[in-house]
Amino acid sequence: MTKRKRSTNPPPEQEEANKLLPQKRFYRQRAHANPFSDHALDYPKSPEHIDWRVHYPRLAAQDKRPEFADIGCGFGGLLISLAPLYPDTLMLGMEIRVQVSQYVQDRIAGYRTAHDTEGKGFHYQNVSIVRANAMKFLPNFFAKASLSALFFLFPDPHFKSRKHKARIISPTLLAEYAYVLRPGGIVYTITDVKDLHEWMKTHLQDFPLFEPVSEEDLRAEGKGDIVDAVFNSIEEGKKVERNKGEKWLACFRRIEVSRD
Repeated sequence: MTKRKRSTNPPPEQEEANKLLPQKRFYRQRAHANPFSDHALDYPKSPEHIDWRVHYPRLAAQDKRPEFADIGCGFGGLLISLAPLYPDTLMLGMEIRVQVSQYVQDRIAGYRTAHDTEGKGFHYQNVSIVRANAMKFLPNFFAKASLSALFFLFPDPHFKSRKHKARIISPTLLAEYAYVLRPGGIVYTITDVKDLHEWMKTHLQDFPLFEPVSEEDLRAEGKGDIVDAVFNSIEEGKKVERNKGEKWLACFRRIEVSRD
């Protein structure tokens, strides 16, 4: 069978989106931020105090709430990749850096404008971002058992031992992640740092409300598109690919607690 040659030209709507998308060179920012610093953040008292219509003007009126949360979402690659695959699922990125979070906000606005042609097609209305410190304020944004997926993609490794307390996966924080995840929800982690991979995996394994789930099982459950996006959709992952480095994936399921 002769393989058809794939066209290298993007569709017209993608060309239009490219014209509207922000340019990263105008959003210069350090690679990481200290999560313990005072970042002068505004945050809601509780999830009930959030007007989600500001973030999802076309969908929040349907009484929807975010189900996917990308913690430290960077430049928003995962959100943009998953948005059209799960059009009925609201997704929220959380990013602490000012310029990076502004870039993602402008990027989403560009996609919405470019794809809102004649009121047809997919408009990226199901993705949004907040500038927030997830290590301090995660329960202020998400109610108990409200999320079905949490993503930690290429987080800051904090190599020095005295900095390990700043790692995004820790016993204290895992209690919060278990709180906002519904039973059956998945924590996705990936990194190119073997030591960090072992750290995250060990802490998740030791926590009583999570159990490991293999990549093969996730694909069998129909989550292969999510796994592919975790591997390939963001800047850090693409950089690792270009440098022929390794990526270490570890995923865990929030378990149901028996009350017997």
